[in-house]
This record gives sequence, structure tokens and C-alpha cells, in this order.
Amino acid sequence: MAVRSGFVECDYVIEEVRKVFQCTVLQCEGRPCLAYGSKEELEQISDFVKTKFDKDLLDIFFTSIESIPPES
Repeated sequence: MAVRSGFVECDYVIEEVRKVFQCTVLQCEGRPCLAYGSKEELEQISDFVKTKFDKDLLDIFFTSIESIPPES
């Protein structure tokens, strides 16, 4: 069920994304940037935001970048 009450706070959407997905939200000059683990995860997050909030991912996040896996 999408939230279609007009204006949806970006902070609320970001918190909902963080609850559902194991992603990181970085700040770049005060703007949220999504760090995702894989292309599949990015697609899932994008679909989640579109379905639940009727927003495009880049309406919420300034940009999205693939996370660099930690060195072992």
C-alpha cells in the first residue's frame, strides 16, 4: 500500500528503507546518499520506495553508490 498523502518527509522514507534493508545512508554536504550492497539490492530498494511511497529513489537520496566490500 503506497503512502499517497502528498508530501512525505524524506527522513521518514529513509528510516523506513533502513528498517527493511541492510544499507548505509551517508551524508554528502548534508544530503543523504544511499550505499547499497548489490545491483539486486538497489533494485529492491528502488521498488520498495516506488511501491510504498510513490517516489523515485533519487527523489529521496541525492545519489546512490555501491558499497565497497571490507577487506578480509
